[in-house]
Amino acid sequence: MMAQDMGRQGGTGPGAERGTGAAPGLFVPEHDMLRAQLRRFVKEEITPHAARWEEEGAVPRSLLRRMGELGFLGMRISPEHGGSGMDERASVILAEELGRSTFSGVAITVLVHTDMASVHVTNAGTAAQRARYMPGIVDGSCITAVGITEPAAGSDVKGLRSTARRDGDGFILDGAKTFITNGVLADLYCIAARTDPDAPPGRGMTMFLLEKGMPGFTVSKALDKHGWRSSDTAELSFDGVRLPVSSVLGEEGRGFYEIMKNFQNERLVLGAMCLGEAQAALDLTLEHLRTRSAFGAPLWDKQAIRQRLAMLSARVEAGRQMVYATAARAAAGEPVVREVSMIKAYWGELVNEVMYDCLQFHGGMGFMRGSVIERMARDARVQSIGGGASEVMLEEVAKRL
Repeated sequence: MMAQDMGRQGGTGPGAERGTGAAPGLFVPEHDMLRAQLRRFVKEEITPHAARWEEEGAVPRSLLRRMGELGFLGMRISPEHGGSGMDERASVILAEELGRSTFSGVAITVLVHTDMASVHVTNAGTAAQRARYMPGIVDGSCITAVGITEPAAGSDVKGLRSTARRDGDGFILDGAKTFITNGVLADLYCIAARTDPDAPPGRGMTMFLLEKGMPGFTVSKALDKHGWRSSDTAELSFDGVRLPVSSVLGEEGRGFYEIMKNFQNERLVLGAMCLGEAQAALDLTLEHLRTRSAFGAPLWDKQAIRQRLAMLSARVEAGRQMVYATAARAAAGEPVVREVSMIKAYWGELVNEVMYDCLQFHGGMGFMRGSVIERMARDARVQSIGGGASEVMLEEVAKRL
């Protein structure tokens, strides 16, 4: 369906003024058409309206439904369930183009649904679970969230304390989750809880599917954030939530491994999102430097400024090639845990360096609320924290050197 849609819309390459810059063979014409369609969608459907969503604190359901209609939400889902059956390269393109929008709150709202939450249903769901939820996941009527982080357990997944104890033919869930993206908006939640408190760390953990409105399950607090203002984030509370056995997602006691399995895709996607953010900031800043004068000449004429921007551009290009190449290797079934950990650490830090310099080159205007670069700098700060802090990622790399 998506390929047909893209074919009808044409598509003459990667999109607007900049191509992918990818080595030959990493992408095919279908990916170029996808990129062109996404770039056009961002320009027409997101950029003109997203400032209002920043004020409202959430992305409207109408946008998500529209993305579902166009096939953007089901790209990684099999045609059997209404998706396009594409691979990691499609997710990278989606994340990069959403990152280029300059509204990262919108980007993360979509990407949590497509590549961080619903994938648990794709990877581990039973036939009945997939039949029930996949149509809504694809068309945008069933938005998803994933609940792993807790007040005392973030990057340390093994430290989570929410429990789901056996009770007759089901489970009783108690505990809390925090910093949950789409926490208010979602209809379906993939929640991790400890089902065997005596098991060693990494075992005895299970994933469950919860629907909004279940007795004992509440959104206890909507959180106010430094950045990603158009992304709703919440604390969740579970007080004696009764769950049937049919709500178990995957194999009981194997939840930790399911989480780890998708972390690779999540971190690759976050790297691609950072890539889009960084490139947009560089493009924006280059335009500013060429039109803003100081001491009788454009800022671009200052050698120190030119060279700093040139070096940042070189590092962004290097990171681009690693993201693209790793996506292609992952799509081919190769193990890329080390490379994905490198990408998450590299991009989490680099996107913040890019924003720091780009804001600096905007001068006082870059510090003003309402300027694009000010918003982008706030949004980028979390990239070295969420999805695996840089320090944790570097330890994952070090273990594999």
